[in-house]
Amino acid sequence: MRILGIIPARLGSTRLPNKPLQLLAGEPLVTRVIERVQEHRLVDRLVVATESPMVARVVEPSGVPVVMTHDGHSTGTERVAEAVGRPECEADGYDIIVNIQGDEPFIPREAVEGAIAMVRRGNDVGTAAAPLEATLADDPGRVKVVVDVNGRALYFSRAVIPFRRDSSAPATDLYWQHLGIYAYSKATLARWVALPPAPAEKAEQLEQLRALHHGMSLGVARLGEAALPGVDTLEDLRRAEAHWLAHAR
Repeated sequence: MRILGIIPARLGSTRLPNKPLQLLAGEPLVTRVIERVQEHRLVDRLVVATESPMVARVVEPSGVPVVMTHDGHSTGTERVAEAVGRPECEADGYDIIVNIQGDEPFIPREAVEGAIAMVRRGNDVGTAAAPLEATLADDPGRVKVVVDVNGRALYFSRAVIPFRRDSSAPATDLYWQHLGIYAYSKATLARWVALPPAPAEKAEQLEQLRALHHGMSLGVARLGEAALPGVDTLEDLRRAEAHWLAHAR
């Protein structure tokens, strides 16, 4: 199967303005995400989808193609879908589209590999999650997912799920942090964006709840180690910078 990777990079983030252009260890965040994906060597072609000429100019030195999209999209998946439909994306001949969100500079190789594997196993959508300490489960910036016995998502939430009625009960393997990656076929992607938004999606501001609400199966690859969250806020950016410098990448 041939894999097309797309990084949606929206300039107008509400919680962190100009997010793709924010510097992480001296380089724009979107550039760091590009570097990370290229290191994994799991996609046959990589493009960036953005509405911003400024983002396009920053990406240009990397040699990664940029697809310009409209500025009215409410989700990254909608932006990816538009990009796939544009001839400059050259999406024909690719079996799986991988949406690597533009704020995931530390996305693990296992997450990308696992999301792709979930589609190959027959799920409509593949994604990934990492174990999360119970002390971090109340952070709304860390989206939690509950998975069934077949590895499929039951629900995603910014709230603490599952809720421990008895707070003294063991929390081992209870909390899983969703990572910002989705894999799907072009047909599934087209179906997803054609669906009407779901009430829970609007409330939680989590796009994956639209697919789940309408009966699509989301296979979740569960990683063996914890992972850093994506960069949504200035505090996230500071934490990412500290991690980068500490590990001397």
